[in-house]
Amino acid sequence: MGHRNWIAVVDSAYPLQTSGGIETIETGADQIEVVQAVLEAVGKSRHVRPVIFTDAEMTAVPEADAPGVTGYRESLTQLLGRINGEKLEAQALPHEQIISKLDDAGKTFHILVLKSTMTIPYTSVFIRLDCGYWTAEQEKRLRERMAKK
Repeated sequence: MGHRNWIAVVDSAYPLQTSGGIETIETGADQIEVVQAVLEAVGKSRHVRPVIFTDAEMTAVPEADAPGVTGYRESLTQLLGRINGEKLEAQALPHEQIISKLDDAGKTFHILVLKSTMTIPYTSVFIRLDCGYWTAEQEKRLRERMAKK
């Protein structure tokens, strides 16, 4: 996979999306374990780096309605704080906004959806792959140089 591809690690009730570029795999594994394995693999790659999104709703889901959500939030925060020796940040966006991004990207780029055994709502982790050897700042400078010619 390369930049502009996505990897989504999702709960067991996540819907099967129908855009042509979206591939779904049932992992049968724990969500934190799948997120860790994906981030470790991406971290070992030189050509891509992760841009992480989580559901904004996750911070508002109460433990009383979804037992285990507090522990999951803590585990995810710890994982992102220590993966591959660096601290990763996650951007929180409304769930439907992230789904729309995936749907749009799936029309042109490959999206890998890894379903876990998670049964807590709004716990998905969405990873957009960005170029690992070319930053947004470098791209901006290039475009500015080109515009001057």
